[in-house]
Amino acid sequence: MEREKTYEKSFDVADIFGANVFNDETMQKRLPSKVYQKLKQSIEEGRELDLETADVIAHEMKEWAIEKGATHYTHWFLPLTGVTAEKHDSFISAPLSSGKVLMRFSGKELTKGEPDASSFPSGGLRATFEARGYTAWDCTSPAFVRQDAAGATLCIPTAFCSYNGQALDQKTPLLRSMQAINEQSLRLIRLFGNTHSRKVTPMIGAEQEYFLVKSENFMERKDLVYTGRTLFGAMPPKGQELDDHYYGAIRQRVASFMRDVNIELWKVGVTAKTQHNEVAPAQHELAPIYDKANIAVDHNQIVMHTLRRIASKHGLKCLLHEKPFAGVNGSGKHNNWSLMTDDGINLLDPGITPHENTQFLLVLMCILKGIHKHADLLRESAADPGNDHRLGVDEAPPAILSVFLGEQLEDVMDQLISTGFATHSIDGGKLKTGVRTLPDLAKDATDRNRTSPFAFTGNKFEFRMVGSRDSVAAPNIVLNSIVAEAFADACDVLENAEDFGLALHDLIKLYANEVRVIVFNGNGYSAEWEKEAKRRGLSNLKSMVDAIPALTEEQTVEMFKRFKVFTRAELESRAEIQYETYSKTIHIEARTMIDVAGKQIIPAVMQYTKMLAETVLVVEGVAGDASVQKEILQEVSALLKEAKKAVVALTEYTESAGKMSEGMERARYYYEEVCPRMEALRLPVDKLEMLVDKEIWPMPSYGDLLFDV
Repeated sequence: MEREKTYEKSFDVADIFGANVFNDETMQKRLPSKVYQKLKQSIEEGRELDLETADVIAHEMKEWAIEKGATHYTHWFLPLTGVTAEKHDSFISAPLSSGKVLMRFSGKELTKGEPDASSFPSGGLRATFEARGYTAWDCTSPAFVRQDAAGATLCIPTAFCSYNGQALDQKTPLLRSMQAINEQSLRLIRLFGNTHSRKVTPMIGAEQEYFLVKSENFMERKDLVYTGRTLFGAMPPKGQELDDHYYGAIRQRVASFMRDVNIELWKVGVTAKTQHNEVAPAQHELAPIYDKANIAVDHNQIVMHTLRRIASKHGLKCLLHEKPFAGVNGSGKHNNWSLMTDDGINLLDPGITPHENTQFLLVLMCILKGIHKHADLLRESAADPGNDHRLGVDEAPPAILSVFLGEQLEDVMDQLISTGFATHSIDGGKLKTGVRTLPDLAKDATDRNRTSPFAFTGNKFEFRMVGSRDSVAAPNIVLNSIVAEAFADACDVLENAEDFGLALHDLIKLYANEVRVIVFNGNGYSAEWEKEAKRRGLSNLKSMVDAIPALTEEQTVEMFKRFKVFTRAELESRAEIQYETYSKTIHIEARTMIDVAGKQIIPAVMQYTKMLAETVLVVEGVAGDASVQKEILQEVSALLKEAKKAVVALTEYTESAGKMSEGMERARYYYEEVCPRMEALRLPVDKLEMLVDKEIWPMPSYGDLLFDV
């Protein structure tokens, strides 16, 4: 009954949206005019705030947060762990002689923090005993109050760096890359006579896919508890074959969960827009409206945290792993990327006649040039142990980096290549439904291609490789940087050209010829495309271990150094962290398999064989035919023997890997030697699940997890 009352409770979205955000409207109301103007100048022009101004902002921010019920504040940052980090400090100051305390928050406390950084990944950037790290306020991303079981906490988005200023997080290089793309984009649009736009910002829309399972089922699956994915599991009779879950009616329990998620997100200014059932049973998606890259990255972290937190309130667990269930759809995070000026011009808008829009054509060819040159690096930006199981399977794009342009733009490109001029653009035409009462629909000439890793979708690109639990910072750091490089190279040519029009024509044609090899509008899942991609010379980096070296290739180092996004040392450290992350992830998964198989599955199967053996004796004792029982007993016993042998082998290889030094060789050993042994153990166990009595099998099945929500 209480739940029904919750359903009926109404509210005004406009009233609650951004209520817990120290946004522009709040700042205008609470800050003195001069202080507000200084802060806006700092946000728009990147100027450092003086301490006096910061003190005023901090005081008003504290007063506002206390009104929202906050007792603590935290510098909220994105270390290289894949999740956010925070240390909470209360607003109380030293007690007065009267025994009372004052609630204080200074400008210094707002703008800078000094958390212990010793246990965060650094990849050798700093020694373990050098504990100090620094957090610096990202004033371009609004502070917010988060309300949860701890009460209310003022969260201040920050960057995180070492004592020497080296980036230990995702935010710092993201902000650097945003500066780079802004500077080079302004150079480019100035060539076309745009003198009014003052800033160009990458805009991001990050769609979030996830699974929901019952909490009690989750807790009975130690593989889910320890690794976030099922390491064993036979397919149920029904999976996603009928596609009936996709966009289907949302179950009431899930709808209630989604409603609460939306409310919490809207309060902190996250523009949760779209929600629906995804392809796999128990899989869903949430998508926000586009925002500035650093804010979108912060918001996506808030989305993931909120999904997990609200799920627990509904007796559910939210799974963000890229492939929590073998054989069914994996979860990704489609990263929609575009470039927008401060006065509302989208540089990726082709217009009605894209063949005549030379600025768009140059922007497009520069983006393709960046993708072509740094395809391996872009693939690495989506590298994750979980993504190794997802890419190229079911709905996920393949590991080959290609670009989908659609019929219209591909035709324009082919005209440029064949004749040097584009004279027309294909019209999308009309979609006729054949029903008189329904209107004819204007067809989009770009269409869609869900099998493409990098697809143009009207006025933006959609990078579909990103894993569901990863921060979208890494792919956007790469996208911003490689496009900035391509813009800079083009501007270097055109700024010095005697005849701009001729030089522009020649450059667009040159780039079109160079990048045509990565344009592919067909089925990315097909075996034919894999062969064709190989013929074209495109990489097919199927594992995270194969992708990591792209971080330290010389062209990568030079590109990032040129735009001051990463130093060589920062890139080398990130490569080390990636290798370490892969090794530790597979090590935990292997040990979990050994533990679950040894303590749960093998004992359960032995119990079942005992029951079968006793059944054989009973049946034979009354002169019955026990051939079926014997056949099942023999099959189960053979699989049990195979499973036990696989456990021994996996244990041996996992122990050997654990003794190796950290780095590339160890990660490759896990990929080439340990992973195959994990699969060798899973195979007989999944067959056993189909034979052993369900009452004896020690964990919930795929059917229980996917359909009992």
